[in-house]
Amino acid sequence: VDHQRADWVSIHKQICQLLIPIQPSLPRLLSDKERNHGMEQLLRRQKYIAELAFSTAQSFVAGGQHAEAIPAALQALRFGTRAYGSASLCLLPAYLLLAEASTGVGHLQQASKYLSQAQWIVLSTPDCSAALQGKLHRSLGLLRAAEGNLEEALYHLATDIYLTSSTFGPKSIEASGGYFHMANVFCHQKKMDIANSLYAEV
Repeated sequence: VDHQRADWVSIHKQICQLLIPIQPSLPRLLSDKERNHGMEQLLRRQKYIAELAFSTAQSFVAGGQHAEAIPAALQALRFGTRAYGSASLCLLPAYLLLAEASTGVGHLQQASKYLSQAQWIVLSTPDCSAALQGKLHRSLGLLRAAEGNLEEALYHLATDIYLTSSTFGPKSIEASGGYFHMANVFCHQKKMDIANSLYAEV
């Protein structure tokens, strides 16, 4: 009951009516043109639900409501997989969001599984952008920090800053998140001079 209530509050009430027309197969009596049109409509609906669920989950995470974000992020992953395939880079943001939400509720092992899947997608996509790789390293850095592995966290956050800076520039807003999280790690290590320098950079 608690799981169903969480799912309803998170995303289900927003997508419930959208799920009704989704059918796994179309009648065989349709012409090729009608069947193709039906498949296009189905694909468009799946992409829309994936985007709606992702933005909903993102809003919950931004508000610190990590538990509420997980059902929505799972729906984003589910419909994203249907629309784009299980190895698509389009799934990377959903995996990273699931990892962040899972870390936020203390499910570090589950977060690690999501990030492993994200790593596999990045490694199997040679033309993956530096910006997306940077986001993956930021997520890995945050997970390592939550696990208490601060040296490895610093490595991943530094890699994030490098990759993000190579795309947007070292003084970009996009790179500032990496500096901020790295400063937090140095705070935990009681290296306040370095931390304050990085906060100033942010």
